[in-house]
Amino acid sequence: MTNSAPQQALTLKQSGIRWLWLAIVVFIIDNGTKLLVMDSMGYGWPNRIEITPFFNLLYVHNTGAAFSFLSSAGGWQRWLFAAIAFGVCGLLTMWMRRTPVTNKMANIAYALIIGGALGNLFDRLYHGFVVDFLDFYYGSYHWPAFNIADSAICLGAVLLILDGFKADKTVKDH
Repeated sequence: MTNSAPQQALTLKQSGIRWLWLAIVVFIIDNGTKLLVMDSMGYGWPNRIEITPFFNLLYVHNTGAAFSFLSSAGGWQRWLFAAIAFGVCGLLTMWMRRTPVTNKMANIAYALIIGGALGNLFDRLYHGFVVDFLDFYYGSYHWPAFNIADSAICLGAVLLILDGFKADKTVKDH
């Protein structure tokens, strides 16, 4: 039988909400790099900057989601992805509020995802597309171009998975 007693609410000082500063940093870095790319690079493949034999800077627009999912859907996807981003940010902020500040991995993961989602949301609402500029490739195969926000979201997801394994191990040890 489980204990059904209500869990005492954390104060703001005790909760992970204090980690939202990291989401703000991710948002600022993401938007700063996108602004730099838009102001200093020409659009598209002919204007790419070859950095290494496996990496280019390449200014492109993405009207879809990850891997250009639904990019040719006609415009409605902009609002769908914006609504999803708002929902995810709200949900993760609520989870941060309920997570102890000492659970660094989960709170960092939430903050990275929130910051990345807000960075791409800003692009989507302001420009109507997301600016992507990181192009990794091997031979003639190019991974879909992405940005700092996408990287933060992926890193946050990996940290959440790792935190889940850590939490599972802690439960088994007790």
